[in-house]
Amino acid sequence: MDGQLVHFELPAQDAGRAQEFWKSLFGWKIRTWDGPVEYHMLEGNEPGGAIYPDAEAAGSGPVVYFSTSDIGASISKVHELGGSADEEQPIPAIGWFARCVDTEGNPFSLFQADESAPARDES
Repeated sequence: MDGQLVHFELPAQDAGRAQEFWKSLFGWKIRTWDGPVEYHMLEGNEPGGAIYPDAEAAGSGPVVYFSTSDIGASISKVHELGGSADEEQPIPAIGWFARCVDTEGNPFSLFQADESAPARDES
């Protein structure tokens, strides 16, 4: 369903320390994603969530992801409504995401599931 909260991320200055904090607080089970970047995913939570190292974003609060059935159209709509949105980026074999900001300066991301999403071409 479009607009459904499907995922959240917690940027961390120290991803190991953050994992210990959240595991101790809520008993979260966390596994490291086998992907091209360091990313630690919660297991068994709805919506899904993750902790990842990002010194610049740490302390800025969680990043929330909302589902969309057409990420291109949603990006266009964000722009039309006065917000900003980056181009969509693939999450290999999972889907597409785009980082956005609403008219009030609140960051959020869009997510479209698509198992055929390719690995990003770094060439």
